[in-house]
Amino acid sequence: MYAVIETGGKQYQVNVGDVVFIEKLNAEADEAVTFDKVLAVGGEGSVNVGAPYVEGASVSAKVVKNGKAKKITVFTYKPKKGEKRKLGHRQPYTQVKIEAINA
Repeated sequence: MYAVIETGGKQYQVNVGDVVFIEKLNAEADEAVTFDKVLAVGGEGSVNVGAPYVEGASVSAKVVKNGKAKKITVFTYKPKKGEKRKLGHRQPYTQVKIEAINA
């Protein structure tokens, strides 16, 4: 059984037992989280698609950890003007483990 959930402005297809990196949530490690914005639930040859969300469906997960991704370098410049700027950025994330899909 799988579900398509929406969190942090992105959509993720998840199965029970999956470990997913999502946008940062206000939750501590080992805390339970519930995703109510379920776009679709499928399995055993049938798919239930919501409009926009499936009613009564939810996905429960447990927060594994919070962290920051690897640093990326952002470099902008204007040619022939001597203007340049170098920045670094580390995107925060929350790692969650999918416990159950309630459909």
